[in-house]
Amino acid sequence: MQNIILIGFMGVGKGSVAREVIKQSGCIALDTDDVIESMENRAVKKIFEEEGEAYFRDLEKRVATWLAASVHDTLISTGGGFFKVPNLKEIGKVVLLHASFETIYERITEHPNAKQKIKKRPLFKSKKKARALYEEREPAYMAVADIVIDVTDKPVEAIAREILEKVAQ
Repeated sequence: MQNIILIGFMGVGKGSVAREVIKQSGCIALDTDDVIESMENRAVKKIFEEEGEAYFRDLEKRVATWLAASVHDTLISTGGGFFKVPNLKEIGKVVLLHASFETIYERITEHPNAKQKIKKRPLFKSKKKARALYEEREPAYMAVADIVIDVTDKPVEAIAREILEKVAQ
């Protein structure tokens, strides 16, 4: 298996889908934000607050370089902006998890643990700002994706199966 890189807007379900792909395939997985938090010994939110977005994007580039050189046969779940790293295609097969903004927004705001979900994604405090970012990123996600999976109204088990089938083709 080659590396599978999950990209998509925040809240689309990358983490849930990653856990299911692991369950179905037995592959190893990592999350780029977790790697960055380990490197920096602080949360992504803190890095943004203390150092700013440019610093964080530089960390993503460092992680991308390491992934391309050192990581194989792994499912890589990414943060919402990781798709911008210049060597993305060198890391593996890029799979976009896609859903409409409304679907993602409802999924987050109607979740039983909505307060925690929104706290983790402070941008969702402003629907207007979140929608603007979604609309800005959507064409860019489509441009870098090797595979697009519409996750709307699909159980996570079916999404994971579809990813594994399409990556194997």
